[in-house]
Amino acid sequence: MLPLLHLCDSLFPIGGFAYSDGLEAATTVRLKPDTTPVKAGISDISALRDWMDACLDETVGRLEGPAVWQAWTAFRHEDWHAMMELDEELDALRPASSVRRSSRAMGLRLLTTWRTLHPDPRLATAEALARAGRLGPALPIAFAGACAVSGIERRQAVEAFAYTRLAATVSAAMRLMPIGQTAAHLLLARTLDRLPTVADGIIERDGRLESFSPALDIAAMTQQYLHSRLFRS
Repeated sequence: MLPLLHLCDSLFPIGGFAYSDGLEAATTVRLKPDTTPVKAGISDISALRDWMDACLDETVGRLEGPAVWQAWTAFRHEDWHAMMELDEELDALRPASSVRRSSRAMGLRLLTTWRTLHPDPRLATAEALARAGRLGPALPIAFAGACAVSGIERRQAVEAFAYTRLAATVSAAMRLMPIGQTAAHLLLARTLDRLPTVADGIIERDGRLESFSPALDIAAMTQQYLHSRLFRS
């Protein structure tokens, strides 16, 4: 339990605080040609709730969650070929280049830091593959690897990863929107209440990665064109 708490702590140095996964673009005020301000799609708690639901159901439920679920087994069995294929597929399913870069940057940082804290030959092999350009690793892959070598159960790894991503989204929202801590954590708690059901679906399906979240993807691709930014993506 303690390694899992350490891994999920926002204090853990992977740089996740620097990324909003497109939420910043989705909350930015845009202008019509006549300079009349138009609010973007995510402007209140109700819209943020919809965004969080899409993150849980689509990003976690169909893409990143299944990646953690499958990478955990590949890492435990040292099936490097399967892991590299999974990492490539995960990367290919992300339309926004900024999201691909951020996921790889955080994944490599997690992998190297966890190896320093908890030396393991499997982590050393994964890092060597990453340095050789054969493995990103994307953040879900690295997270699954850290869990697999630390005695963290497979389902726990999926749920813990989902928590870190949802909590990071709420943290970004508190810096981007007029939302207080209590309201933000009420929303996070509401979303987490649905997490076990989503995890059940991931386990029951046990299938290939899927991705269809056009609004989230468009927001992530728009991020680089903002006039000023708090976040890198």
